[in-house]
Amino acid sequence: MTNQTYAYLTVNQFVTKHAAFNLGGLRSLIFNENTNGLASSGAIVRIGRKVLIDESKFFAWVEAQNKGV
Repeated sequence: MTNQTYAYLTVNQFVTKHAAFNLGGLRSLIFNENTNGLASSGAIVRIGRKVLIDESKFFAWVEAQNKGV
């Protein structure tokens, strides 16, 4: 069994921790996750109605956007 550390944050926790992102902008990214590639990155995890963000996967997706991948 691997010892993997996960860093999941709620949307509100994420915007509080990372001031570069505002609540409306992040919610828009999540709403459009199927068209912007965020869904395929695995950065968004849903448990019932709760939406969690995997920090490392989210920022990997951000970097990929910057590189035009």
